[in-house]
Amino acid sequence: MQISPSILSADFANLQHELDRIANADWAHIDVMDAHFVPNLTIGLPVVERLAQVSPIPLDCHLMIDDPDRWAPQYAEAGGSSVTFHVEAAKDPRAIARDLRAAGARAGMAIKPNTPFEPYEDLLDDLDMVLVMTVEPGFGGQTFMADQMPKVTQVREAVRRRGGEVWVQVDGGVSAKTIEQCAEAGADVFVAGSAVYGAQDAAAAIDELRRLVTAHGH
Repeated sequence: MQISPSILSADFANLQHELDRIANADWAHIDVMDAHFVPNLTIGLPVVERLAQVSPIPLDCHLMIDDPDRWAPQYAEAGGSSVTFHVEAAKDPRAIARDLRAAGARAGMAIKPNTPFEPYEDLLDDLDMVLVMTVEPGFGGQTFMADQMPKVTQVREAVRRRGGEVWVQVDGGVSAKTIEQCAEAGADVFVAGSAVYGAQDAAAAIDELRRLVTAHGH
């Protein structure tokens, strides 16, 4: 069970300090948005490259961008230890996943709330993680979509059937109130933005999320 706080809710003027606040997490979730695939613009390659140099924990890059076929491997080369592309934007998702692994990163595939998982199940052999979005990607602080839990379970069951070691990540509205139902559904990597960075003590918020999931018996 891993916690990956999203810096989307962090203070962008002090990112090194903000990463140090979450040093007890497993990953730092970096939301890359291009104002095309999603209606928001955040950070890109030069910032990710620098964050990889100063972060106390590995970077989990979530690319909400067009043309991940071209760009995703560059995020692995920039220092992303895990790089997740959106299947809706991909021309050849299997090739992207293989390119990411060849560049030394874990390969993740993200699906938006309205995207079904079934058509992509046969990609699991080339993936290290599937990210089920629990909000519409683009902005932090949105309300958790509990109706995505059956999809989380569906991904988890597909992974079990195939016997691979693929993580199932949830991102969007994950908090102390919602994390247990995510674990119950089969998620094992949890992205939390405002639930961590909105807290007075980010490290304590991470510990609490981890405690809730662990107490859950997973």
